[in-house]
Amino acid sequence: MLDTNVVLSALLWHGKPAELLDLGETDYVRLFTSQTLLEELQRSLAKPRLVARLSAIGLTSAQHASNYASLAELVIAAPLPAAVSRDRDDDHVLACAIAAGAAAVVTGDDDLLVLGAYQGIAMLRVTECLAVVAAVVERSEGWGGSQISFDE
Repeated sequence: MLDTNVVLSALLWHGKPAELLDLGETDYVRLFTSQTLLEELQRSLAKPRLVARLSAIGLTSAQHASNYASLAELVIAAPLPAAVSRDRDDDHVLACAIAAGAAAVVTGDDDLLVLGAYQGIAMLRVTECLAVVAAVVERSEGWGGSQISFDE
């Protein structure tokens, strides 16, 4: 599950975060989101400081959000019963990951990263996630696939 900051980086600046979006089109990675996170993405893309970048790419904020929504599986996330993250707004990311049964939350947000894991869901930076996926892909070549585990 990708946090909104990772999705923004992938859509607007490409690089390593975009590799995760690309992996969402393979059998190795499934991406998840919620309506709340999609709305947050669209609001973030509509911020004035990103207008120039959007113009350079040639897509509107709505088009970017729609493109991401087509890659990610939409889940319905129930609110957490109590605050978990130092930033209460990040609790929806955790709730979405739980609803999805996600193996990891990929984020650049220190308020989530400091948790290390929550209910068995790893909190990883982009490069950490890519390294785990690369290792699984390398191991599975020739025998038909593997389940990704972040406990390795």
